[in-house]
Amino acid sequence: MKKLINYRLTQTEKQLLKNKKITQKLLQNYAPDEIAAVLKVSPQRAKELNALAEFQSIPSLGINFAEELIAQNYYSLEQLKGKSAVELFNAFERYSGAWADPCVEDSYRLLVHYIEHRDQSKRWWDFTAERKAYREKFGFPADRPVQPWYELPSYKK
Repeated sequence: MKKLINYRLTQTEKQLLKNKKITQKLLQNYAPDEIAAVLKVSPQRAKELNALAEFQSIPSLGINFAEELIAQNYYSLEQLKGKSAVELFNAFERYSGAWADPCVEDSYRLLVHYIEHRDQSKRWWDFTAERKAYREKFGFPADRPVQPWYELPSYKK
């Protein structure tokens, strides 16, 4: 696992951890029901925190990618097992309503590779050539959103 997982904890959650002498690094070893009890949060929030840790355990995948998976109702690597990177990426673009930066597709390729092989040596940029070759051959789906992510009102510059 990564040395430090970004949970985007609230100040109250951070204080509760401090009071119980639990570091954020150790939080990744707790089950959702334990997280809920320690942080006095809802089962849903605990499930999300657990998912943040699991998704960010993959090298070079960060909090934003983990939050995108959670927004699509994925909470574990097991839920994603058997899905293809192209399927997940195309679904993400439909979900977001915009076409995404190409590195996001590379990240989905890393995600699937990690699920299938548990290979800690790869990073998202190791899949750039694979993505380019695939898109050169197959292109994008006809229903791909036409607006780029950076034109969305929600995009943070």
